[in-house]
Amino acid sequence: MTVMTGKHAMMEMLRAEGVRYVFGNPGTSESAMMDAIEHYPDLEYVLVTQEGVAVGMADSYGRATGKPSFLNLHIETGLANAISLMHNAYEGGSPMVVTSGNKDIRELAHERTDLAAMVEQFTKWTAEATYPEQVPFFLRRAFNEAKTPPTGPTFVGFSANSMDNEADVDIFGSPAGYHQTAPDAQAVEKAAEILAEASNPLMILSDRIAQSGASEEAVRVAELLGCPVHTTIMHSEFNFPESHPQFRGGIRLAYPEAEKTVNKADAVLLVGKMATGYYMFSKPRLDYFGPDTKLIHVDTDPTQVGTTQRTEVGIVADPKVTLADLAEALDAGMSGTAREAAKGRAATLGEEARAKRSAWEQQLRAQWNDSPMTRERMAFEIAQAVPDDTIIADDSVTAREAVHNAFRFDEPQSFYAGRGGALGWGMGGTLGVKLAHPDRPVVGILGDGSAMMTVQGLWTAAVYDIPVVYVICNNGAYRVLKINMNAYKTLIEGQENPTSKYIGMDFPIPFDIAGIAEAMGVQGRKIEDPADIAPEIDRALASGKPAVLDVAIDGTV
Repeated sequence: MTVMTGKHAMMEMLRAEGVRYVFGNPGTSESAMMDAIEHYPDLEYVLVTQEGVAVGMADSYGRATGKPSFLNLHIETGLANAISLMHNAYEGGSPMVVTSGNKDIRELAHERTDLAAMVEQFTKWTAEATYPEQVPFFLRRAFNEAKTPPTGPTFVGFSANSMDNEADVDIFGSPAGYHQTAPDAQAVEKAAEILAEASNPLMILSDRIAQSGASEEAVRVAELLGCPVHTTIMHSEFNFPESHPQFRGGIRLAYPEAEKTVNKADAVLLVGKMATGYYMFSKPRLDYFGPDTKLIHVDTDPTQVGTTQRTEVGIVADPKVTLADLAEALDAGMSGTAREAAKGRAATLGEEARAKRSAWEQQLRAQWNDSPMTRERMAFEIAQAVPDDTIIADDSVTAREAVHNAFRFDEPQSFYAGRGGALGWGMGGTLGVKLAHPDRPVVGILGDGSAMMTVQGLWTAAVYDIPVVYVICNNGAYRVLKINMNAYKTLIEGQENPTSKYIGMDFPIPFDIAGIAEAMGVQGRKIEDPADIAPEIDRALASGKPAVLDVAIDGTV
């Protein structure tokens, strides 16, 4: 036990937790912390000028390293600016510890904000230290909660007196944690029995696969069953090889196109959180699966299993261990007839995958010379240009399908994407990935609307000389809102050929993000000819400096 101030206890705890970077934007309420960090040169403070950038950096850094990141913001004012992307982090389970300073606890009668309550619904655990003795305890728990499945953001506030007062404290980090919880053996046997007997099984995977490193096990189960494999629409990491003939891309549960797919399935194996695709209209479909569909749901989070959908088998356990056990049970228990049926399904899926790929290539060729260039042509040129070990930070929004068709990500840690419905992740997210993987090229592909939400991140890239390449999909609009307006008019108003004035969805003065980049100290290039993409990417990567390629693409819907 050692007597020290709360602010030094905080710094010592960050060391004990192995923290390298502090992402943040300080205010006067953080003065004590900013004073203390001067004495800890091994802790690098990364300054941002907009809180969303810090959240994006912390989010992607935590996910890319597999360890909780550390984020410090300014009282309720800075914290409020961060909430939109904290929502994304919470939805996806990003491991990060968010902190803020607060007034002295004796200011309680002077309208002191309850910071913990302010962010409670967007965090896994919250608390506020009001005594210096609490500082190491609360930080230790915050880190432990953030990294324990189901992972997610946590929050700790610090009153001014908890930082400046002294206490006798013990400094040690949170436990390493061994989280590969095995499933119930009877549940695995029941799940294997249902899947082996199914004539049309279906797998739906979420980012829990990536978080537990279960992609190989997922492939083995899929191949034993010969079933189509979808990812939840909000998947943001590698979960299943995208060039695999059984892979069918993202699925938006609760939407009509998903209904057609799931209604054909007599058994569904869902691994992870049941992301619905963010259906935001009235008249939602509350039952995602047909009455005769048997759902097997695996997740580390007991609050997600069996809560809203009719569930035949619910398993609260680690996905990697569960899928490995399930594969063994299927391999041992499947009859010869079931194996032949699985082979037949796999062969059909392979033919469909080849036909789909051929159709994509034909569309690409048919639109090859379109001006402005299509999303598909832009994504194709990027994929051809970047080195094989490049990591893509995908915040391309409505160009996302084009990006995945062009890259077909087949390896873990090959891409990261924003999670949830809030825009603005990509600027900071790209930087966080690069800090986690300094020896690999990192290219961020961002929609223009999302990029503008946190465009201040370019300043941070310049100041800290973080050599990332941003490719901006500049279509001059919130195209995603236009698509959703069309969906609203079709689903809610029954229009077969929807029309709209798309009020508030166009940018009459297009964003000059290349110009903004130059003003912030980052090299910027405008691109209209797709043939210029590859040489500009080569030039940007070779420079070892941050760069922006502002690419004009077609924005029609």
